[in-house]
Amino acid sequence: MQSAQPNATRSQAQPPIAAAVATALCAAATAAAGAFHFSGLPAAAAAASAAACLAGGIIPLKNSFTSLRAGSLNVDLLMLLAAGGAALIGEWLEGSILLSLFSLSGTLEAFATWRTARSIESLIALRPAEAALLRDGGEVIVPVDSLLPGCLLRVRPGERFPVDGQVSEGTSWADESTLTGESEQISKTVGDAVFAGTLNGQGSVVVRMTRAVQDTTLERIVHMVQEAQSRKTPSQRFVESWQQPYVIGVLTCSMLVFLGSWLLQADSWQHAFYHAMVLLVAGSPCAVVVGAPAVLLSAIARAGRQGILFKGGVFLEQLGQVDVMAFDKTGTVTQGKPAVAEFWTPPAADANRLLRLAAAVEDHSEHPLKVPILAELASRQLTAPPGPLVEFHSHTGLGVHAQVEGTWVGVGREGLFESHDLQLPADLISNASRMREQGQTALLVYTAVPGLYGVVGVADQLRPEAPAAMQALHSLGVRRRVILTGDHERVARAVAARLGADDVKAGLLPDQKVVQLGLLAAGGNTVAMIGDGVNDAPALAAADIGIAMGGAGTDVALEVADVVLMRDDLKSLPLAVWISRQARRRVRQNMIFAFAMIAALVIATFFQLPLWLGVLGHEGSTVLVVLNGLRILWEPLPDFSAGNAASR
Repeated sequence: MQSAQPNATRSQAQPPIAAAVATALCAAATAAAGAFHFSGLPAAAAAASAAACLAGGIIPLKNSFTSLRAGSLNVDLLMLLAAGGAALIGEWLEGSILLSLFSLSGTLEAFATWRTARSIESLIALRPAEAALLRDGGEVIVPVDSLLPGCLLRVRPGERFPVDGQVSEGTSWADESTLTGESEQISKTVGDAVFAGTLNGQGSVVVRMTRAVQDTTLERIVHMVQEAQSRKTPSQRFVESWQQPYVIGVLTCSMLVFLGSWLLQADSWQHAFYHAMVLLVAGSPCAVVVGAPAVLLSAIARAGRQGILFKGGVFLEQLGQVDVMAFDKTGTVTQGKPAVAEFWTPPAADANRLLRLAAAVEDHSEHPLKVPILAELASRQLTAPPGPLVEFHSHTGLGVHAQVEGTWVGVGREGLFESHDLQLPADLISNASRMREQGQTALLVYTAVPGLYGVVGVADQLRPEAPAAMQALHSLGVRRRVILTGDHERVARAVAARLGADDVKAGLLPDQKVVQLGLLAAGGNTVAMIGDGVNDAPALAAADIGIAMGGAGTDVALEVADVVLMRDDLKSLPLAVWISRQARRRVRQNMIFAFAMIAALVIATFFQLPLWLGVLGHEGSTVLVVLNGLRILWEPLPDFSAGNAASR
């Protein structure tokens, strides 16, 4: 695999044109040999078969020499020996059929690998090669690779951002589907981050470069995916661990069959050699060797299209085995910012007037909970009273009060009003208690106007997609879904109840989350941790699988997590699990089918299995497992928006 380098120096993966041409020539020559054979032209048939063997054997021969120089044997050698043996005893046509089908299966595998690499390089190609640098009061077109952090660049409507940076002038929107898979319009104003390769909308903006070209989010993703494709999964390591001993075993068994048939059964050496070649073909593990890579490469590519970054096939396999999923709360299952969840007033009270008065007082407060109150005022298209406040006072930990339009207004906890010897109505206190039991922060609003009072319930809002994602995970077979949070017990349990989580552990510091993960893993459970990639780094690293939200803007997510949901959207989580489980299922299917076919062919060799039928069964099974792996690339995705996994 190529390492992540700037566009100017990164070589691109080339389609396997040579392999395809060799396969086509081999197939054409084999077809001609068959036609000549059945037309009674043995010399022409032999010549055409020889041409077919030459075309189909070049690439396997090269691969065999490479393996032999490295001190190992591979299945290419078995195929060459079988084809050469068939030619030696005059069965040129069967040898050419063998190499033709073997070449076809190898070409299909090469195209699967190339297609995966091309999906990554399509991202690379989106980064412009040149940019408009602002210098000395004008614009200069320069190569992107020459830029350094701090440069100011002009990006016009419809152009792609050439670097990672921040908008320093102008407003626009961006299409970040190259990173997240989601082609929605994301507003960009001064101070907002932009990413290399994403599309600028209808505004002309000036961007200050914040990262070196080789360190952009896009380049790092490319590098990580390329590393992911080169890492061996347990399935691949298992196959490779016995591949060479298996090849030696097949060669040995073929030799024993040849000697046994020739010496013990008094067959002619040609007949004995023929059956040895049949066993050599039948026992070759081509389908086993390509069964896992064909699936995993396709799954990594399909996940990448959906904004899901797997850092390796090993993590793709592991995610499909997860029994328990632990979730951080703030910023993961919630939006990470408080909002007004409920505004209660007595039936006869003027709720809008009360909200305007409360906003007028809170607007002068430094408490962060003023933000959701002011946002609620704006959402109702109301404005605070214009007049100045009189006698504004802030009581730390209790609340604020002031005179607004000649009316005394207080906003805060019960202690604020007790300190002013005010008797609060029973329904005001009971509704505040009810909201707190639901996990909300209750702000009491009380005025000197009889009957004009109420409670503002503020809470960190759930992500809209979170409950459906939780239900979908349950449908996919994740047995336990646990909330791990540093928040208060009451708040955490209220959130867990709304989500449908199975358990919740609250009041946890980062190191205590790591301890909880260890407890969840007891009994052999495979545990995944999902966090926002900022303050959950220890837990993400400690879990069997660390999954980070929002990797497009978070350095920690890209560095620590094993899986990154680039969309910052929990709908991607059950989709990642589904792709992983589909991949595991396909690998199992391929392994079972491949071993079963080998067993059937080997047994059939003792019942006079002809070489051409052994070739067809062997190479046909290899083609089928490759196609079964490629199926993930175009299989319809399930809809998890309703929380089900019916499309499994």
